[in-house]
Amino acid sequence: MSKFWLKLLAISILLTLILSACAGGNKGNHGSGANGGDNGSIGIEQKEVSFTIGYASGDRGTKEAIEHAIKAFMEANPAIQIVDTSETTSSSYLDWLKIKDAVGEFPDLVEIRDTKIFADAGKIAELPPDLQDLFENLPTVDGKAYNVPVYTQAPHGLIYSKKAYEAAGITKLPQTYDEFLAIQEKLKASGITPIAVGGKDIFHMGFWTNKFLIDYLYANDPDWNSRRTARQASFTDANVVQAITDYKELFANYVNKDWLSTADNQTASMLISGKAAQLFSGPWMFGQIEQADPGFEFGWYPVPDRQGKVNIVGLPSPIGWSLSTDAAKDADKTEAIKKFVRFFLEPQQYAKYLKTTNAIPTTKEKITYEVGQQMQEVLRVMADPNVHKSLAINNWWGENQIPPEFRNWFYKLLQELVINDGDVAEYMKRADAEYDKQVKAIQQ
Repeated sequence: MSKFWLKLLAISILLTLILSACAGGNKGNHGSGANGGDNGSIGIEQKEVSFTIGYASGDRGTKEAIEHAIKAFMEANPAIQIVDTSETTSSSYLDWLKIKDAVGEFPDLVEIRDTKIFADAGKIAELPPDLQDLFENLPTVDGKAYNVPVYTQAPHGLIYSKKAYEAAGITKLPQTYDEFLAIQEKLKASGITPIAVGGKDIFHMGFWTNKFLIDYLYANDPDWNSRRTARQASFTDANVVQAITDYKELFANYVNKDWLSTADNQTASMLISGKAAQLFSGPWMFGQIEQADPGFEFGWYPVPDRQGKVNIVGLPSPIGWSLSTDAAKDADKTEAIKKFVRFFLEPQQYAKYLKTTNAIPTTKEKITYEVGQQMQEVLRVMADPNVHKSLAINNWWGENQIPPEFRNWFYKLLQELVINDGDVAEYMKRADAEYDKQVKAIQQ
């Protein structure tokens, strides 16, 4: 072989080696766009980073939807590892977070519901401005936005079996709470348990509790919590006693006898199997019901008050994903978390989450997705100007923030009230004493 051809061959081999090295140095660079990848420079390897995420995982559908998003993100961004530390337990989410904090495992990206408490404790950081820009309006705490609201507060309502209603001769939906009670009597007479309750999970107790508190308190006095903190209102006031009396009578007469040992995730199967006719919960349960039995026919409606007014949970509040202060100090973690949040809220990915959980979007960018008949009714009720929107007892903030431990203590007190057939007025005296005790502990 001539010297000319030997030189040409050597040059070809050298070029091949150089091109191979360039290709190898481009690992982890997947471009930009819907997959959430980076626009890195050619030849620069993407830095590997890991962060933890924690959120309330009591609802199976929500957990599956978030897990799906995490998996899709890591497939598109192999250099970023997300460690899901969420656990499904019957204890409160707040207690779970406290344990994680105590053992030094507070998540980097964490769902926060008691925002002021964690902000004052220095556990969460203000939301980066570029993430704040994704939303039209963000509720603030002391003038700062801390939360990525992945959903709008959805109303609780009655999910009912159409077959059970037909069997009991129920032909129209109730227009007042008294008509609602009449329906419960018809269902009971037909031989079916009227309402499924999953009291083993303490958060489930809040659904009915807040229905009555909103009807009797917050619909007329949204600042009741702050007045209670100032001792200008009392749990022994007539309207509160009536709210809890309605609660007690409902539980004493119309729910499954094993409600205290039944988990929230068992209630959907009770409805589908015909063990119960109704379930009072949010639209996130629709997907679970449809997944378990696509042919099951059910409806949804908000339970009216005694005057026929409809009052629901539906106001925005400072709840959502927050960056821990430790994660915010780490530039690589912060960028990885921001990338995941943007990925999660991209229309294609976000629509999947919304459809799975039947949630209401929060972003500036309009998101469209197919919804069933039941969700259409939820959206209609949310858009109705005659429907009063409120918040649950523990979702108020600012002057209306309650002591963080009080919510679960109060729910457990009401469980005890029902089990012991207690005197409502006497139990509400205990609520006053505990509330004052917890406020004092915070102020010291």
